Amino acid sequence: MINPERLCQTFEQLAAVASPSFHEGAIARLLTGWFEALGATVEQDDASQATGGDAGNLIIRLPANRHGGAALLLSAHMDTVNPAQGVRPILRDGVFTSAGDTVLGADDKSGIAQIVEVVRCLREGDLAHPPLEIVLSVCEEVGLLGAKHLDCSRLQAREGLVLDTSGVGSVARQAPCANKLRFVVEGIAAHAGLAPEQGLSAIQIAARGLATMPLGRIDADTTANIGLIQGGTATNIVPERVQLLGEARSFNRAALERQTRQMCACLEQAVAQARLVLQGQVRQASLQCEVLPEYPLMDVAEDAPLLRRLLQAADQLGQPLRVGRSGGGSDANIFNARGIVTLNLASGMEKVHTVEEFVRVTDLVQVAELLLAFVCQPAEVGRAD
Repeated sequence: MINPERLCQTFEQLAAVASPSFHEGAIARLLTGWFEALGATVEQDDASQATGGDAGNLIIRLPANRHGGAALLLSAHMDTVNPAQGVRPILRDGVFTSAGDTVLGADDKSGIAQIVEVVRCLREGDLAHPPLEIVLSVCEEVGLLGAKHLDCSRLQAREGLVLDTSGVGSVARQAPCANKLRFVVEGIAAHAGLAPEQGLSAIQIAARGLATMPLGRIDADTTANIGLIQGGTATNIVPERVQLLGEARSFNRAALERQTRQMCACLEQAVAQARLVLQGQVRQASLQCEVLPEYPLMDVAEDAPLLRRLLQAADQLGQPLRVGRSGGGSDANIFNARGIVTLNLASGMEKVHTVEEFVRVTDLVQVAELLLAFVCQPAEVGRAD
């Protein structure tokens, strides 16, 4: 039932609309028109008031058609990373890429296009399906902000799929929890040529802490990174201040907290050892340590009815479907934390967050076929044990 040519046209139209985070207004208007023309009701929530963007999340409802099953959530996000302005999607030899100076936006317009195509198939084929609630979120790429500010009490669905991970033929039932970390080391400024002994270099102090800090792959479940370092004012001034921004992720909540504490402790120790005496007074470096929870753990049970039904749909199509975990967070983390059992289905996108991003037409079609088969399962197939 999937129309490959139409699906390609849909993806190309979506990809051609630049929609970096905080600027999803144009694509939200396009999608609102499409879904309303298909007989769905479309609401835009007030998430923009919290994010400062030009659009809120779209909540799209499609009533059931001759189906007794419970409401089902389908979700993807409308925003992309930069560079996005002037994006020009190109289809060559069955592969969509950008012209090369922007991202393509397959993250996550591949998922949106597949959802749109499935709804079109449901309508034109008069196919039986449960009530569908479609959430197209904003500002996912900058901290899952749209999903975090979505009022999930407005949704009836207690199960769903997010289409937002790379590759094809896989679904993630697990994703890590994560913390963002911000450290500010305060030293003492001094002239680097005339009186360097009267200064405490914040950069050097931070470097000592970083030298002892476990980073990278900590264990099978945990990773950590310091990604940004900003400090100093001039080469002839002992730097008074430096800021470090980083993160820690883990599939184990306790491991995440241990890693976070250890990262803080490494800098605390380096700062505690940084002192000097000026005019008879002991001067000490200082540290600000800020830990912000980024997203909660996602851990859908291996025997979850939702996963069993998805695997059954894949089997019916003869599509192998690997069940695993994703190293990154998505809106699925938020939905699961809000009581909506949600899996993250790979949508075919590859090399995301780079100007080399691409998606194959065959992969777009394969995922859309699986999504349609899943949505159209008879109600009795989806009955919980």
